[in-house]
Amino acid sequence: MNVTLYDINGNEKGQIELSDDVFGIKPNKSVIYYALKAEHANKRQGTASTKGRSEVSGSGAKPWRQKGTGRARAGSRRSPVWIGGGTVFGPKPRDYTVKLPKKMRRLSIKSILSQKLRDNKIKVVEDFKVDSSKTRDFYSIANRFTNEDDRKRVIFIDYNINELNKRASKNIPWVMYYNADTLNSKDLYYSTQLILTESAVKRINEKYSKVTTKKA
Repeated sequence: MNVTLYDINGNEKGQIELSDDVFGIKPNKSVIYYALKAEHANKRQGTASTKGRSEVSGSGAKPWRQKGTGRARAGSRRSPVWIGGGTVFGPKPRDYTVKLPKKMRRLSIKSILSQKLRDNKIKVVEDFKVDSSKTRDFYSIANRFTNEDDRKRVIFIDYNINELNKRASKNIPWVMYYNADTLNSKDLYYSTQLILTESAVKRINEKYSKVTTKKA
């Protein structure tokens, strides 16, 4: 399929082809769900730790005799029932990493890109480079290709990452600047607008068209 290609000033420059195998498939919601779940899990540090009754400090002696005091029986000051006692079934350091098959990762990205295109949330611009690393240079470009409602989580996807573009975009809180080779489902899914450069489109077409799937 073909979509409009814009120049850096926002004028229509021509048409550019988007692969039907990448931008024209039927979105697989189940795969998107598993991809997002895996990416969220993989960001967890897994360092939460609590002490059980065998690890907390405190005497191992019986606080008072079993019978005759009128008080409830107690066997240890480290009992979970006591203040300062051990924690029962508390978290321990663990690895939350989820390994998602490569085909599922790619299908998720393709499904999200296809859905974004259906929702008119993708624009393609010619390759560009700002004149300096000043925020205002990139800000004017970002404003040109977005409306006020979309300025929450806008992702610029480029292939030949330019350092000036990268630095100039850093101070804009609602803009992210990504390489076409390092896309992930989480950021794409939660984005409000995707701005793809011409070279990024060609790279995405080339990289993800290799994995075939059922078309819409």
